[in-house]
Formats: sequence, C-alpha cells, structure tokens
Amino acid sequence: MGVLNPAAYETVKVRFENEICFLQLYRPDADNTINTRLVQECADVVRFCEEHAKVLVLEGLPEVFCWGADFREIAAGDGGGHERSPAEDLYDLWLSLAFGSFVSVAHVRGKVNAGGLGFVAACDIVLCADTVMFSLSELLFGLMPACVLPFLIRKVGLAKANFITLTTQPFTADQAVSWQLVDASAENSENLLRRHLLRLRYLPKPGVARYKGYLRNLDDILLASRDKAVVANQEVFSDEENLRKIARYVNTGQFPWEGE
Repeated sequence: MGVLNPAAYETVKVRFENEICFLQLYRPDADNTINTRLVQECADVVRFCEEHAKVLVLEGLPEVFCWGADFREIAAGDGGGHERSPAEDLYDLWLSLAFGSFVSVAHVRGKVNAGGLGFVAACDIVLCADTVMFSLSELLFGLMPACVLPFLIRKVGLAKANFITLTTQPFTADQAVSWQLVDASAENSENLLRRHLLRLRYLPKPGVARYKGYLRNLDDILLASRDKAVVANQEVFSDEENLRKIARYVNTGQFPWEGE
C-alpha cells in the first residue's frame, strides 16, 4: 500500500511513532458520532496499518470517545448510494480491529455510547480513564445494537451483553473492568497507556500477525455473526417508525418517550 496522507482526512487524525499508529476519531462538532466518511477514513488507516504498524491506538476526544451513529446523517438519508451497506462497512472495520495484523488498543477518555461500544469491544486491549461512562441506548429508539452485540458478547458474555442492551443504563469504568469490557482503568489514562506501549513496542510484527491470524481461525462468533448482524441492522434502520423517531429527535431534541 502507498503512503498515508493524514492531511486528506476530515474525521480522523493520524500520527505514527515508529511502528505505533495513533488513530483519533475527530468530529468535535458532532459528538464524535459515526458517519460514512469516518468509517471510510478509519478503514483506510487500518488497511495501512496491516503492513506498517504493529500497534494501533484508537482514541477519541477527551470529552467523548464516540457517541454512536450520526442520527443527522441517517435522518437526511445521506449514508446510502453505495454497493455495500453502511452496516457492512462498519462491521468489517471492527473485524479488522479485532483480527488485523497489529495489536489494537482502545484508549478511552470520554463518554461512550451505542456504536462507540463497538469500537471499544473490537479492540484487543481496552484502557480507560476512571471517569468514563459507557452506555448502549439503541432500544430506547426501537433500534438494537445488531452490529455491536457480537463484539460485546465476545468481551463480556451473552448474559451481561443482554443486560446492558435491555437496561440501556450508563455504567462506570469500574463496572466495565469488572465485566471485562475494559482491561484496566486509571485516573491518568495517558500514563496507563504509556506503560502498556513500553511493553507492546517490543513485540515483533511477524509474531503479532501470526498470532492474530490464529486468533481469527479460533473465532466462533464474530465471523459467523457478520451477515446476521448486517441484516438485523438494515431491518431496524429501514423501519419507518424508527426513522420517524430519529428524525423527530434530530429536529426537536425530544426522545421517543416524550410527548408529541
């Protein structure tokens, strides 16, 4: 693959330190929500990392890591017009984080919701600030975290993923650690990240690639769930009632349970 051009990106920031790639989700005016361009730009960087990085650190903003799908794009109908569905592209991006030939590290400092949880759960290692709050709010809008669930189940198990989905309640960094969604949290997550990178930088790229390939061969949920997750996602995001609720929220700020 050719040379990466970070200046060409609009929704992410990228920098390299030797063989460590720092990929920052960067949509400060949109709560770091996931739109079509962000997925495309992340996928471009991840493809480059397959050959050129042995560690990929995924970060968000200090206030918000990722707040899920961009409802404004959905309400405007701007995410279509491609041979592949947005759900396919997003799921495959998360597969690349899970099984790519590098160690993927999620460094979470701000709040995380919905599809943001998918980015977190897809990574090999998850580190966060101890003030972070996580949530999975899709069912409040009649949606479901179809693409997130296989990755979340792989981390925390079916019962806990079901609990998180049904309750829609925010949960703390301490809870995320106890549920094994997060591997470690600290008041100073920057220092926590540095300590882990000091060790990870010694791993040889061929060894990491071989191990991640083996991990992919052992997988019995992410690959098998892909097509079912994509179909379920398309079903809920093509439901007219769900789209009406999303549009109403975008236009008025009112949640589905609030009065018309």
